[in-house]
Order: sequence, then structure tokens, then C-alpha cells
Amino acid sequence: MTFFANFCIPFIIGEVVLFAAVLIKYFSWLRNLPKSDLKLIAKGIFTTRSIAAFWEVICESLLHRRIFKVNPRLGYMHMSLAFGWFLLIAIGWIETVAYLGFRWIPLQGHVFFKYFVPLNGIEGHKPLFDFVMDLLLLFVLSGVALAWFKRLRSHALGMKRTTKHTTFDRIALSALWFIFPLRLMAESVTTAIYGGGSFLTGGIGTLMAKVINTEILAYAYEPMWWLYSLALGTFFIAMPFSRYMHIFTEIPLIFLRHYRLKPEVKEKSYDNFEVEACSRCGICIDPCQLQLQLGINDVQSVYFLRDRRYNMLQQKIANNCLMCGRCEQICPVGINLNTLRLNSRTSMRNIPNEGRYNYLRGLDRSEGEGKVGYFAGCMTLLTPNTLTSMEKIFSAAREKVWWADKEGGVCCGRPLKLTGEPDSAQKMIDFNKSLFAKHNITTLVTSCPICLRVFREEYDLKGIEVLHHSEYILRLMRQGRLRVSYSSVEKYTYHDPCELGRGSGIYDQPRAVIEAIGELLEPKHNRKNALCCGSSVANTAICDSQQLTIAKGVAEELDATGADTVVTACPLCKKAIVRGSTKLVADLSEIVARNLK
Repeated sequence: MTFFANFCIPFIIGEVVLFAAVLIKYFSWLRNLPKSDLKLIAKGIFTTRSIAAFWEVICESLLHRRIFKVNPRLGYMHMSLAFGWFLLIAIGWIETVAYLGFRWIPLQGHVFFKYFVPLNGIEGHKPLFDFVMDLLLLFVLSGVALAWFKRLRSHALGMKRTTKHTTFDRIALSALWFIFPLRLMAESVTTAIYGGGSFLTGGIGTLMAKVINTEILAYAYEPMWWLYSLALGTFFIAMPFSRYMHIFTEIPLIFLRHYRLKPEVKEKSYDNFEVEACSRCGICIDPCQLQLQLGINDVQSVYFLRDRRYNMLQQKIANNCLMCGRCEQICPVGINLNTLRLNSRTSMRNIPNEGRYNYLRGLDRSEGEGKVGYFAGCMTLLTPNTLTSMEKIFSAAREKVWWADKEGGVCCGRPLKLTGEPDSAQKMIDFNKSLFAKHNITTLVTSCPICLRVFREEYDLKGIEVLHHSEYILRLMRQGRLRVSYSSVEKYTYHDPCELGRGSGIYDQPRAVIEAIGELLEPKHNRKNALCCGSSVANTAICDSQQLTIAKGVAEELDATGADTVVTACPLCKKAIVRGSTKLVADLSEIVARNLK
């Protein structure tokens, strides 16, 4: 049997280029993985983790479950194109077996099967397969129609901003838009001449046969298959160099994640899987407050990843990010956006710590003693009411406390890490670790979510429990060691700090404390969708007036709840929100201290 025609050449060239490019990328990335990552792969590949990864591939790469949760219309669009195309391939493969039995058939034979059926003299059509294939083609075409519509009216699909594409993106996108309409026309012309097809291709073919001269149809027959093949070939050639490389990158990324590989503070080969898994869907653009409140439209994660992938990342893009996590928690691919941005900064500006922190030797300004240690942190020292309130709380609970930095101390190191200097930060981390060990504390409390994260994630404080003051206060209340007065008249609203909420998953404890004191009113954006205060130490690009613009926007939303007091649990957030709010702004510890029995 014949399974080649000249029009197959563009498709064959495209598939060869695509698979060669993908294999080269895979080989390069995997070969350069550190031995520790390769051991994790070997340890996990023959376990249930592979089964879990396979299921996630179905749910996310084909069904696009995460996008559905964010935006059902976009979810359907992506799912119809991905899952629909997959089913066309899978059912098409079964169809060739049903016609020809189990035999080797070149790839173009499966892809252009409807063309080769009459060419090989097959006259008996199988109505069930014709119907199913037409139904699947209609399913995919509905997604294509939505994609066209999104380009014209993105607001109608729930997107205020869409992605700016590269040249290869536009080539691949244009080809993708026409693949399935051209397939429909090629198969319809075939049914018009040779019969077959179902309600879609057969219906259009019957109509064509009635209104178009047979000679004209015969003349259009080969060109339509040529156009379909050209669209496929163009898409395949452009794919490895465009956003659509995510199709072949997201799948191995899911498996690697299940094998517990992850990006780190310093760049490594694994990062390539995360960077090229970005589909540039644009879902991360709208939540960005730099775009929403400042009109900055070229630094969002989608553009950061694009520039990093093509080796054209500049510091002004890498540094202009609040790293608040709003984009990361909504990313449908689950890319570790903050870590990738952090290690990009590190590769650009990490400065060796050669003696710069020798002054730390012997420095110990701590005071007091106790199994509970309190680390205020730089920002808490700049908001002294929080420190005073914590003193009252400790006193009321009769807690003996070791004060790590009441009279000043060494920064936790996270601000330096966020700006891309992990080596210098490590000096501070090492000093504080030795200080904690020296004073034999078993519980470390901090009022700063920035400190909390670095203590939990980077310090490896074995034998020391690390708590945010919201967690610690709630524990004291539940143990009966701390009693507060409740007033139904007092109304509070709560702002979730980025590092405490999205960063550390602490949402309920501050709310439980507030609800023990008065009525809690929630703002429009809360919990994982909470707005950033704008004063993030991670952004070294925006100026003070721009920070104030963001803070005013956040304060207006909090004030709109009608609450008497705006409460937050981060000293940096308090300093930012108080600049824009017309209400009383207080740290959680302050309202507790004011209402102690």
C-alpha cells in the first residue's frame, strides 16, 4: 500500500526538525543535571511517583484543570485544543488499525489517512469512525474559534491583558490557527469526490459536490492537502523556538517534580524545564500590581521567562518584581517563578562575601534568658509599637524570653537573598544560627514574615520550633495563658502579608486571634489572592512614589470594608498601609495588647 505523496514533504520535514530539536534539548538538560538530581530521578522513577505524575499529565497537560479553576472559558479553549488533538491522534491510530490491521504505517499515513484511503482503493467506509473523528474535529475547531475570538476581544474571555509574542510565537500561532480549518477543508473536498465522512466533513462535502463543478473540486483536491501539510510542517518547525515548546516540556517537568527536583537559589540545568514549560498564556499578567496600578507592562513573569529563555534577560526586568507570589499561585503550570527570578538575580549580581561581614565576630546584643526566643527583625525594630506590644504579651503570659535583637542585631539575611546575594546572606545566617544554638532556645518567635520564611526554609534549626507571633499568640490563648476582651462594637479588617500568607500558608491563625477580640470584615482580595502592600524588599526598581501608589490602592480596598481598624501581621506591610489609609492601622500584636484582660 502507498503512504506517501509529495504534499507530505512539509509535514515530514517539520516532524524531523521538531523531534531532533526536542531530543537535543532533553539530552543537553538531562546531561547537565547535578548528580544529586540524577539520584532523585533514579530513586523515584520506578515508584508510585511515576503513576502520580502520569495522572497529573492527564489532568494538567490534556484537561488543563488548573486553568479551568481560574477561568472556565480559557480552560475549555486550552483543553479542546490539547485533549481534542490528542484524541484525534489516538482515535485516528485506532481507525487505521480497523481499516488495515496491525501493520507498520509511516507517521504521515496516520496523519493524512483520509487522503490515503481512496488512493489505496479502499471503498468501504466505517460510519462510526467517521462520526467520532468529525465530532472530535468539531471539538477542536470550537477551541480554535475561541482562540481567534480571544485575540480580538480578550476581555470577553476574562483577560484584560494578553501576551506580547515573539516572531516564532506568531509564526507558530498562525500555523496552529489554520491547521484544523485546513484539515476540515481537505477532508471535506475528499468526501465530495470519493464519499465517506459524517455530519461535518460529509455534510460539507455533499454541499460542495452540489454547488461546485467536479473539475474544480478535483483541481482543489491536492492543493488543500498541501496547505494542511504546510500548516503542520510550519507549526512543527517553529514549535521548539516558540512558546509552544511547553507542550514537550511540561510533561517531563511534571515527572521531575514528582521525583522531587526543584530550582534552587543558584541556577542549574533543571531550570530549563521550568523556563520552557511556560506557555505564555498570559494568565499571570492581570494579577500583577505593577501592571494593574503602575501601568508597567513588560516585567511580568511571562516576559521574565521569555527573556531568560532567549538569553536576553536584563537586570531592569529581573529586579522589577515585588515577588509577592500573586502570579505564582495562579500559574497553571505551577512554575516556581519567585525562585527562578531569585536565581537569575543571583547569577547577575552575587558578590562574594570576602570579609565584608567580619565585624559580626563576637557580636551579641541579646538579653534575657528562656526557652522561648524572640527575634524582632529589622522591620519590627522600625515599628517599635509591635515590639512594645510583644513585651506586654510575653509579660501577661508570664513567659521568660530571650530577646535576640532588642537592642539591635544582625539581619535574618532574606533581604540580601531576595536581591541576589546569597553568599553575603549566608554570613548573617551562620551568625544567627550560632547565636540561637548558644542560648539553647527551643522555640523561636518572630513578628516579621520575612524572617519567618528564611528561618524555616534556610536555617535548618534542628530542635528549634519557629513560630510567627500570630501562631504563638493563638497558642497562648488556647492554652488559657493569655486572655483578651471581646467587643461586638469593634470592627477589624485583616490584610494578608505576602510572605505570611502565600509564602508560609498562614491564613487562619491571625483571623482566629482577631475574631476573639472583635468582628472581622474581609476585603475583596484576601487569603491567597491578597494584594501586596507595595513595599516589598524584593523590588529594587520602583521608586517611593510608585510604592505609595500601590499602598494607597491596597489601603482603599481595606478601608472600604467599613472596619474601624486595619490589622496586618507584618511590620513592613503596616508601614506601607499606614501611608495610604484613613483608618487606624495596627499590627496584630497591638490589638491583642490593647485588649488584654
